[in-house]
Amino acid sequence: MDFTSFLTSLGTSFVIFLVLLIVFAFLSSKPGNIVVYYPNRILKGLDPLEGGSKSRNPFSWIKEALSSSERDVVTVSGVDTAVYFVFLTTVLSILVLSGVVLLPVLLPLSATDNAMKRQGAKAQTTSKGTFNELDKLSMANITAKSPRLWGFLIACYWVSIVSFVLLWRAYKHVSWLRGEALKSPDVRPEQFAIVVRDIPHAAQGQTKKEQVDAYFKAIYPEAFYRSMIVTDNKVVNKTWEALEGYKKKLAHAEAVYEGSKTTAKPEGTRPTNKTGFLGLVGKKVDSIDFYKDKINEFVTKLESEQKVTLREKQQDAAVVFFSSRVVAASAAQSLHAQMVDTWSVFDAPEPSQLIWPNLKIKYFQRELRQYLVYVIVALTIFFYMIPITFVSAFTTLDNLVKYLPFLKPIVRITALRTVLEAYLPQLALIIFLALLPKLLLFLSKFEGIPTESHAVRAASGKYFYFIVLNVFIGVTIGGTLFKAFHRIQKNPNINEISSLLAESLPGNATFFLTYVALKFFVGYGLELSRIVPLIIYHLKRKYLCKTEAELKEAWQPGDLGYGTRVPGDMLIVTIVFCYSVIAPVIIPFGVLYFGLGWLVLRNQALKVYVPSYESYGRMWPHIHNRVLASLILYQITMFGYFGAQKFYYTPLVLPLPFLSLIFGFVCAKKFYPAFEHPALEVAANPLKEPPNMELIFRSFIPPSLSSEKIDDDGIEDALSSVSRTTPV
Repeated sequence: MDFTSFLTSLGTSFVIFLVLLIVFAFLSSKPGNIVVYYPNRILKGLDPLEGGSKSRNPFSWIKEALSSSERDVVTVSGVDTAVYFVFLTTVLSILVLSGVVLLPVLLPLSATDNAMKRQGAKAQTTSKGTFNELDKLSMANITAKSPRLWGFLIACYWVSIVSFVLLWRAYKHVSWLRGEALKSPDVRPEQFAIVVRDIPHAAQGQTKKEQVDAYFKAIYPEAFYRSMIVTDNKVVNKTWEALEGYKKKLAHAEAVYEGSKTTAKPEGTRPTNKTGFLGLVGKKVDSIDFYKDKINEFVTKLESEQKVTLREKQQDAAVVFFSSRVVAASAAQSLHAQMVDTWSVFDAPEPSQLIWPNLKIKYFQRELRQYLVYVIVALTIFFYMIPITFVSAFTTLDNLVKYLPFLKPIVRITALRTVLEAYLPQLALIIFLALLPKLLLFLSKFEGIPTESHAVRAASGKYFYFIVLNVFIGVTIGGTLFKAFHRIQKNPNINEISSLLAESLPGNATFFLTYVALKFFVGYGLELSRIVPLIIYHLKRKYLCKTEAELKEAWQPGDLGYGTRVPGDMLIVTIVFCYSVIAPVIIPFGVLYFGLGWLVLRNQALKVYVPSYESYGRMWPHIHNRVLASLILYQITMFGYFGAQKFYYTPLVLPLPFLSLIFGFVCAKKFYPAFEHPALEVAANPLKEPPNMELIFRSFIPPSLSSEKIDDDGIEDALSSVSRTTPV
């Protein structure tokens, strides 16, 4: 990419952002769009346009976002969202403090050397020789063995030290945030329960519930309340979902019927539908009567399935309730049996977070699944590198013209060629990556992970390693991938790998500069304007939605999407870290990405997104470790790059990766235990009112088993009067 294409890319991205900003200011002020731009406030019963939003100032949202406090974020969007902003603030601070030193020190060192002129075609540039202005401001313009390299070596230590200090402060702050949330005087059902898996076979003549109750009464005689045996709900869930579906269809049909009544035709027209595949084939029937009959049929079927499920489909898992949250916290982190594969426990999440089918999976089966998933993910990472490398190589204009000759007339148009060169590879890469997250989330759940938040964290970790290894490293060495494999095969050691990465990294600086710019200008512009959700909402509203419930479902915003958002941010962290010393001009781009991201997402967190769960900051240790992984990759890369520059004091970089590992180890020992389990001193904080244990118990009953005709005693009787077990 030449200098003109680079400026075109930046300018076009900025113009798109301004256009999207104006679109947001215009559309968000329209009353018909309020549910798209302020759903969080609406769901909480607040005035959507309270505060600065009532003014017609198109930039009032910026003032609101900047004036909001961390407490506001916790109140409106939860601790997990506040922790995400700690991450954004921490990375932004690292980049600002790094840039304050690196930009005024390293840029003059690079600009006043003339290595590129002296080396000519042999110069190792940051833009493959097409962007000389950037090359002169990078390490590519430093003469090999030059004393000026000392400045770059000291800069490596500065970035690392700043990162250590700010990450330590962030970990400490997030620990405080988590502790304050968990010691809340409000009653939360999950703080009075634990989940038990790997329950052994009951003795002859004893039910599963009697076994669990006797076991925990003996250990916690004063605080034990009751237990709920986990059941296999697959069949009853399908029946319940079908029943709920018919209820929605009935409400829709009745709304259509009411809407058909006019002054000219007061009796209206009753809606009809066909009973076959997708309502396209089969017998035509009256929709209202048909759905009423189906509802009556499925109500009876659901009641029958509920009784069968409660009596005959009990699993070797249970939710155990205690009247004290201190006892529950203690029980969740205690070893209850001498054998690790029996009576294993963990602290209960929010009831909606439980992945019920995974609770029955046995200990060794979970271990086997975990290793199997690791192998699948490793193979996915490796084999995805081939198509990603193909995408990065094929989407260059020269290759497109070579393999698709009919594009020659289009490419000859100068303006169009400039835009295609600026955007084509980056857009192809972004679209390609959008296909992956659902697969990784499925694999995480397949491991046997029991909660939604844990599955999201696991998928996020897999996605991070995927995008770093495939996008960053894959694109970096993609142009010479097979040559790279050949080199590593001949000399498979860490020095060869780091040297290869260091030699390939400079040539892709402009690609990643453009990629970061595209992400923060176009990405955050689309995030703020919410063009796609707005279009979808209005299409559904006009053609599909007939009831209030359908309208509400159409504008439901979802959550921030940590599973993909955090790894995407981590890719930017990795890119900016690795180029921060080699080409310091990338630092302002990183600052813009995280600064603009903080501002836009602050607005979205306060007004748009609604958390689907609350894990009280348990994502933070994973975020912390990924930032450290990016830092270590940067340090190894710089070791290789200094070696490529034939700097005699290159070994002085070697302590940095080890310091990072030691730092990570110390943080894990000091802070992580309180994230793995709630601290007892936190759980011991007094409550403002005694817990209603019946409500807590009922909150864990799955919706498909909750019925007006099956009351609490009915559930208790069903679970207690199961046929006695026989010896195995």
